[in-house]
Amino acid sequence: MLSKDKLDRINYLAKKSKTEGLNDLEKQEQKKLREEYLRKFRQNFKKQLDCIKFEN
Repeated sequence: MLSKDKLDRINYLAKKSKTEGLNDLEKQEQKKLREEYLRKFRQNFKKQLDCIKFEN
């Protein structure tokens, strides 16, 4: 799970992107944070799927 600070920053950059636009450094930061978020999300989702047991 990402820290609250990183999630807040992702949300701030998304909002700013829609309203004002982002400079190049902010775009790079946003891309990096999104990639980290997706990586963590996929790891957690895979863990959940690995815990599922099917029964007949």
